[in-house]
Amino acid sequence: MATILLIHGAYQGGWIWQRVAQALRAGGHRVLTPTLDGCAERRHQIRPGITTETHAAELAELLFFEDLRDVVMVGTSTGGMVMCRTAELARERVGRLVFADALALMNREALPDVVTRRNVVSTDVATGPSPEDAATRLFADLDEATKAWALQRYTLHPIAAMEAPVHLDSFWDQTWRTTVIWCRHSPNPPVTHQRRTAAHLHGHWLELDTGHYPMLTKAEELAGMITAG
Repeated sequence: MATILLIHGAYQGGWIWQRVAQALRAGGHRVLTPTLDGCAERRHQIRPGITTETHAAELAELLFFEDLRDVVMVGTSTGGMVMCRTAELARERVGRLVFADALALMNREALPDVVTRRNVVSTDVATGPSPEDAATRLFADLDEATKAWALQRYTLHPIAAMEAPVHLDSFWDQTWRTTVIWCRHSPNPPVTHQRRTAAHLHGHWLELDTGHYPMLTKAEELAGMITAG
């Protein structure tokens, strides 16, 4: 059985993985779904200085203190950026990387270089869509019950993690066992970006017939792809 670390994306928390985590645990796997600093139930800790790199450092510490090895790391959306840096920091603890409709930026590349965002709400430390925008755009393809549940839980995201260039010292120079899952109805990250990830990492390419939140719409199928290896 595998040890699996699920890394959420922007405006989310570990909550978004509930359905996938349940499916994986039913198969006997150990599953971790941490909420990143400044997000969801940790939103009250939000402050200047939270970046992709600080998120990754915290996850690398988690892997160390739990003494986890051969971990299957799964990142979705901006969680892919965090996963890349975490993998770099904890190389000896990584078994496989799964990019689930996820971003994988090159060193010094920034999210706005790849994705055009339309955030309505911004503060000095956080950014994100308005509730109306989240309902009609981000979560538009969810069933009504799931949409209402997600809207109750989405939160702003640390702004530096959305705007600052990433720092990757050696990730793209290393060899990783990789799976890239493209969600066919998701405009972002663009399919060209995800094809680039698969090409650079010689990753196994899979597709899901859904939008950007496969953990909410295709949980069983996504869980199967994560464990397929």
